[in-house]
Amino acid sequence: MWKRLRPNRANLVVWQWLLLVACFALWYVFTSPTLLPPIYFDDPNKAAFFFGEPQKVLVRIWEWFTTGEIWLHLWVTLVETVLAFAIGTVSGLGVGLWLALAPTASALFDPYIKAANSMPRVILAPIFGVWFGLGIWSKVALGVTLVFFIVFFNVYQGVKEVSPVVLANARMLGANRKQLLRHVYLPSATSWVFSSLHTSVGLAFVGSVVGEYLGSASGVGYLILQAEGTFDINTVFAGILVLTAFALILDGIVGLAERRLMKWQPKAGETERL
Repeated sequence: MWKRLRPNRANLVVWQWLLLVACFALWYVFTSPTLLPPIYFDDPNKAAFFFGEPQKVLVRIWEWFTTGEIWLHLWVTLVETVLAFAIGTVSGLGVGLWLALAPTASALFDPYIKAANSMPRVILAPIFGVWFGLGIWSKVALGVTLVFFIVFFNVYQGVKEVSPVVLANARMLGANRKQLLRHVYLPSATSWVFSSLHTSVGLAFVGSVVGEYLGSASGVGYLILQAEGTFDINTVFAGILVLTAFALILDGIVGLAERRLMKWQPKAGETERL
């Protein structure tokens, strides 16, 4: 019965696109001074000033890509994001595995890791600007601090969640430390890692854009900052939509890698049928 109620993939995609179109339609109606009487603002034109106009936002995006104006800025932001994502993921994975398998070191560093994680890391952006300059590496450093802890805690917890029965059976079969790491700990942590990577993609973008806000001469965050300075709300929303679209693309790439690398993991409901 449940299988009959579940929508198939094609229908789900159609409904998702219809929801997106409905959101743009509501945005258009809300910001058009001729379609609705004043509700929130006494002057209907104020809605367009504060929330932009979707048709002008889409035209701005079209101009960016057809004239090539955005390609350099987008490339800079994507490079910063990918580097922050990669470095933060690898370092979080390595440190998480190390501390999960080294109880003494874990106990020693535990208060310092918790203190660093509780720190609002966005305030480090000016410090990174002083250390690394206003190039891409100050933005990468900020993005790494945002990605690292997400991956670290998921890897750490994933290793800790390994079944003692599985470990005992592997040791009984003669598995050494390296084999346990490869065949037991890493597979256990992998599902936790991928669950964190979907969040990490967005945080890597956050680090790049915030860094560009505080000091840069290129990047999509720089374009948004320039538009805010001239009260060009349509360009601001255009930059937000472009960043959102590319964040979804990177998230889709992570999802594709997850499906390829996690083929061994049973899908939802399969274990119950077994």
